[in-house]
Amino acid sequence: MDSTKIIEILAYTIPSLITGGVAYYLFNSYFNDQQNTRRWLLQKEAQKEALPLRLQAYERMVLYMERINPTKLLIRIVPVSNDKDDYENLIISQIEQEFEHNLTQQIYMSDECWTIIVTAKNSTIQMIRKANISDRVNSADKLREVLLNDLMEKQSPSNTALAYIKNEVSQMW
Repeated sequence: MDSTKIIEILAYTIPSLITGGVAYYLFNSYFNDQQNTRRWLLQKEAQKEALPLRLQAYERMVLYMERINPTKLLIRIVPVSNDKDDYENLIISQIEQEFEHNLTQQIYMSDECWTIIVTAKNSTIQMIRKANISDRVNSADKLREVLLNDLMEKQSPSNTALAYIKNEVSQMW
């Protein structure tokens, strides 16, 4: 084969290879773009359906925080006897029951928000236990009084969690 034949073959082959490469690149880019668009549309549709569920979960946790707020909890749950330990156990069991009832809501929330809710619950329980151990408490009514007086001096843990929940919901918009 002489050099003119080789040059002639290369003259036809090189433009064909370049055209094929450009076509491959364009088709590949187009298909990737189409795939990304489909993925984005599916994600948008799923988000549209999930938003009401997420908002409902936040609403339920706001209700939970309101219900375990010691000032409201002590008004709602009246002591059955004068025994301070029975009253402490009654209050704590109410907090735990409400928490267990709302346990599944954590799948719709951020881990940080859920941790703050659990911390608020545990802090409320700890506050009740500390007040019951106090020397100032000798009856269920006295326990209520001491807890309410303590809350006048400092903010309840559920109020802190409520503020965080509200902030997280506001960031969803």
